[in-house]
Amino acid sequence: MTFKISYQGEPGANSHIACLEVYPDAEPMPCPTFEDAFAALAEGEAELAMIPIENSVAGRVADIHHLLPDSGLHIVGEHFLPIHHQLMAIEGASLATIKSVQSHVQALGQCRRTLRKLGLSAIVGADTAGSARQIAEAADPSRAAIASRLAAEVYGLRILAEDIEDEAHNTTRFIVLSREAAPAEPGQDCVTSFVFRVRNIPAALYKALGGFATNGINMTKLESYMIEGQFTATQFYAEVDGHPEEPPLKRALEELAFFSRELKVLGIYRAHPFRANLRDRHPAE
Repeated sequence: MTFKISYQGEPGANSHIACLEVYPDAEPMPCPTFEDAFAALAEGEAELAMIPIENSVAGRVADIHHLLPDSGLHIVGEHFLPIHHQLMAIEGASLATIKSVQSHVQALGQCRRTLRKLGLSAIVGADTAGSARQIAEAADPSRAAIASRLAAEVYGLRILAEDIEDEAHNTTRFIVLSREAAPAEPGQDCVTSFVFRVRNIPAALYKALGGFATNGINMTKLESYMIEGQFTATQFYAEVDGHPEEPPLKRALEELAFFSRELKVLGIYRAHPFRANLRDRHPAE
């Protein structure tokens, strides 16, 4: 049965590719903004959402950390997508004819060496796939775009240079959201994502996190951000290896809850195989 999965961006975006890789039988649903992608899921227009949360070169996708905690949605999976940037233009264009290149600011930044080598002027676009569409519509052989191979297919553009990203490790991590919680079973290789706010007492964060160290829990992510427009109101987003029903993580979360004003688990989901590959390449010392 076909179902819809919302994503931010236009057809051909990396989020579109992630949808096709994880759910090849689903109908990807493009949305102009992250808010629209969240709303499509929350209001029942889509059954799932594919949302980028961080990139190995550009860092976290800041908007998501503000949208996710209050969305009422649940993380039910993750996906790691290697990012490959293609330099593309209309049929008849070549490396000799192009003078400028348009793309999302992060894509432009991730291809600096190639752009400098070719002497191209960089033009910031709203996103990669949208830039590819605009270049196709302009039909100007002096203009190019940086986008995915799928975007070149969607908009009928010719790839002039392949895989022009500066860093070979360029990877984006996506989370899969659902209206209903679907926690993974204990005993599997799991990730638990949650947000919390510590009480306003001295050394509260140190005390709150102590239980993870004493129980041998690997915390893979801890990020802070201001909320409610106050410099003193800080919320933390964290991810740890393990399942809350397993005794070590259960004890650690109980200790965290004692020192926190608020603790909300956003998802308990199977770890993507990419994580195991990372552990094999960088074993703990």
